[in-house]
Amino acid sequence: MVTILLFGVTLQQSVGESEVHLDVAGPMTVKTLLESNHDTLTGMLAFMHKGELLVTINKKVSSLESTVKDGDTVKLTHQAHPIFDGAMWQNP
Repeated sequence: MVTILLFGVTLQQSVGESEVHLDVAGPMTVKTLLESNHDTLTGMLAFMHKGELLVTINKKVSSLESTVKDGDTVKLTHQAHPIFDGAMWQNP
């Protein structure tokens, strides 16, 4: 089972929850995991396709092409302005 943590009101409202548990058969990419569970994550997939998700796997910065396996925790954060590359929150 992989735990998906959704951070930010936008992502939480798109899915209706802040935490989702997904069963996995074996190692796969984050993108494959999310797309294969489209019934649960439908509202969030539009943000993925627009490149507006920041991905962390087990507290390490990752990407949609990173591999997840059973027991991993994936944190997804909505990045409203991809041009900022996620750096604005720490550089006021």
